[in-house]
Amino acid sequence: MSSTVLRPTGKPGRDTARPPSWARAWYAAFCDPESPHADRVPVADVRDAIDRSVPSGHAPEDLEALCREAGAWAADETRVFRDLAGRARTEAVRELVAQRLALDCSPLNLVSGAWLQWLSSMAEADDPAALSALTLYASDVGVGHPRASRGHAHLALLQGLRVAENAVPAARTALDTRVREDAFVLPAILLLMSRRPEDFRAEILGADLCLRQVGLLPAMAPLKDLVDAGADWDALHPGAPRPQDPAGGLKASLAAVDALVEQSPPQTRARVLAGARWAFTALREWHEALRGELAKVLDPRRQAADLIRLRAREGAVYHRSFQLAGRPLAEWLDEARDDPYPLLAALAGSSLVRPGRPERSPLVNGLVGERGAMFRVFSEEDLAVLRRWIASLPDGDDGSDDGSSPEDPPARRASGVATATDGPSPRPWASVRAALEEEPPGGRAPADLREAYVLLQRRAQTPAVRAYALEYVHGWLGRARVRMARQDMPLPDSWPAEGLRPWLSGQHDRHAEEFERTSDAGLPTREQLIESTLQLAPLTMIDGAWLQGFTDYHLASSDIGHSLFETYWDELGNGHPRLNHPLIYRELVADMGVDLPPTGSAEFARWPGFRDGSFELPVFWLSIGRFPRTFQPEVLGLNLAMELSGVGGSYRRARLALREHGFSTRFVDIHNTIDNVATGHSAWAADAIDAFMSSAAVGSGLQARETAWRRVREGYRSLSPPTGVHAWLADRRARWQSRKR
Repeated sequence: MSSTVLRPTGKPGRDTARPPSWARAWYAAFCDPESPHADRVPVADVRDAIDRSVPSGHAPEDLEALCREAGAWAADETRVFRDLAGRARTEAVRELVAQRLALDCSPLNLVSGAWLQWLSSMAEADDPAALSALTLYASDVGVGHPRASRGHAHLALLQGLRVAENAVPAARTALDTRVREDAFVLPAILLLMSRRPEDFRAEILGADLCLRQVGLLPAMAPLKDLVDAGADWDALHPGAPRPQDPAGGLKASLAAVDALVEQSPPQTRARVLAGARWAFTALREWHEALRGELAKVLDPRRQAADLIRLRAREGAVYHRSFQLAGRPLAEWLDEARDDPYPLLAALAGSSLVRPGRPERSPLVNGLVGERGAMFRVFSEEDLAVLRRWIASLPDGDDGSDDGSSPEDPPARRASGVATATDGPSPRPWASVRAALEEEPPGGRAPADLREAYVLLQRRAQTPAVRAYALEYVHGWLGRARVRMARQDMPLPDSWPAEGLRPWLSGQHDRHAEEFERTSDAGLPTREQLIESTLQLAPLTMIDGAWLQGFTDYHLASSDIGHSLFETYWDELGNGHPRLNHPLIYRELVADMGVDLPPTGSAEFARWPGFRDGSFELPVFWLSIGRFPRTFQPEVLGLNLAMELSGVGGSYRRARLALREHGFSTRFVDIHNTIDNVATGHSAWAADAIDAFMSSAAVGSGLQARETAWRRVREGYRSLSPPTGVHAWLADRRARWQSRKR
C-alpha cells in the first residue's frame, strides 16, 4: 500500500509497549466541546499536513473532477466489499463480517456531520454562507427531534448487531480495541478542524462534500445484505436527503460550498479542493486497510493467529512448565508476539486440538471449563474464533504449512495480523501532534467588555480568553445567588413533581394581567424608543448566544439539548435570512436611521453610541455559551428566563410603542409568537428543564437533585441578577474562587 497517512514509521523495541494511538486520543479529545486542546491547534501545521497527505500524482485539478472520481471509486469499492462479504457461507461468519464492518465504520458514522458543528457563530449569525452550513448541519442532527442524528442511526445498527458496548458517548469508541486504529484517522482530523472553524471552514466543507459524494461508505454496503431490515439507510447515507425539513444531503453540501466560495477570496476554492482531496485520500487508504481486515475475518486461520498474537504477551508470563512440541508454552507465546503462526501450527498438531472437531478439542472445552486451567481466559467471542479455526482443519492436518506465515509482511500489515507497528503513523501529523501536547502560550485576556464582546463571538479562543470567560460566568452567577429567597424569584423552591408546564401557564397569565394593568401607562417618546432600541443592539444582535454550545453534535440531538438547538436554529432563521432575528433587528435599527457596523467587528463594539453597560449581559451570554457541559443547569434556567421574559407582556407593550412611532413591529411580533408557552420556545425551555431534572432524579439522591434545581434557579435569575454592594462583593468572591480552581 502506497500510503502517506497510515504507513508505520518503524517497529518499536521488542519489549516496549505499543505507543498510544494519536488518532484515538484526538478523536476522544475533540468530541468534547470544552476540550482545552482546541486552543492548541496549529493552523499552519494542519494545512501543511493536509497538503502532504495527498500522494503525488493523484490530485484532481478541480472540485468537479474530484467528485466524479470519488463517485466512481465508491461504486467500484462497494462492489469489492460486497464480493468479499459474499464469501461468508455460514450465519455465524456473516454475523462476524457485519459486526467487523459496522465497528470499523463507527468512529466516522457515530459523528456523521459533526465537523459542521461550529460553522455558525454569533460573529456571523446573519452571514449567508454560515446559514447555509447550519442548514446542512441541522439536517444531520435531525433538528427538533431527540436521538435523530445520522450518528444515532449508526448507533441503532450497532445495537442490533450487539456491539454497542462502547458506542455511547461516541468518544468512548476510542477505547474499543475491536476498532482498528486506521478507522480513527479521518474522523479525528475532521473533529480537530471542527474546533477551529474560522480557520478551516473551506477545508471542512471540501471534506464534507467529498464524503457526501461518496455517500454510504463502501464498507457499509454489505450490511444491507447481512442485516435484517430496519436500519435507517437514508440517515446512514450522508449524501441522501432526509425526509424531514431541512433535507440536507449532497445538494445542501453543494449549496454550502457555493455560498462560501461566492463571497470569499479566490484562494478559498483551492482550500475547499485541498480538504476534499485529503478526505478522499484518507477514505481510500482506510478502506484499503479494511479490506485486509475483512479478508482476515473470512479466514479462520488468520483470525486465530491474530487472537493469539493479541493474547500472547499476557500468556507468556505463565505456562513455563507446560510443554508443547518439546518446548515450554511460555516460549511459544513469547515468540508469538511477533509471529503467531508457528504456535498455531504446534497447537494444531498437539493433543489440545482435534482437527475438524472443536467439540472434542480440549483447548476449547475442558481447559476453559470452570475446572480448567484457562477458565475465563478467553471470552465467548474468542472461543468462537478458535472453534472456527479448529473446524476448518481437515482431519490429519496439523495446520502448519511449514510453520511460516501465510502472507508476506506488507500483506500481513494490511490485514492487521502481523506486528505491533500496526496502525496509523504520526506522519505527516507529527508536528501537529507535538503542538497539541505542548502547553500553549496563554495569550492576552480582553482589556475590557467591548474587546471581550468581539473576541468571544469567535468559536476558537486562546487560553487567556477562555479563562476570562470562565471567570466572568462564575462572577455573574455569584451575583445571581445573592438573596435568592426574595419574592421576585418566580421559580419555585423545588422542582414541581408535575413538571414546569403548569407553572409556565401561570407565569403567562401573570404577564398578561400586568400588561392589562399598565396598558394606560404612557409610551416612550420617539427619542427614548430609539435610544433603548440601540442600547439593546449588542444583546439582540447575538440572539441565542447562550445556546451556541448546544450546537455541539451530541448535545444537539440529545434528550435535553435537542430543543435548545432547535431554539438556536429558530433564532438564526432556520437558515433563511428573511427569518434571521439579528437581521430583522438590524433592519429595525436601520429604519430608525442608524447604520451599524457588522456585529462581529471591532467597529461595532467600539461604536460610540453604545454605553459600556450595554455589553455586560451580552458578554455573559457569550461566555456561558462556551461551557454547555460545565454550566448545563444554569444555561437551562437562563434559557427559560429569556424565552419567557417578553411573552404576553413586554413584547405587546413594545409593539404599541413601535407602532405609535411608525416603526416595524416584526421583531417583537415574531418573538411573541415563537416564544409562546404552548408550543414555542418557552414551552421547549420548560420541557428541557423537566428532562434534565427527570434524569437527575434517577438514582442520584435527594442532595444531587436539590443541587441541580438550585443551579437551574441561579441560571434563571442570571438574566437579571441583583445590583448593589452585596452583589458586587459576591461577584468578586466568585471570581477569586474561580481563579483558585
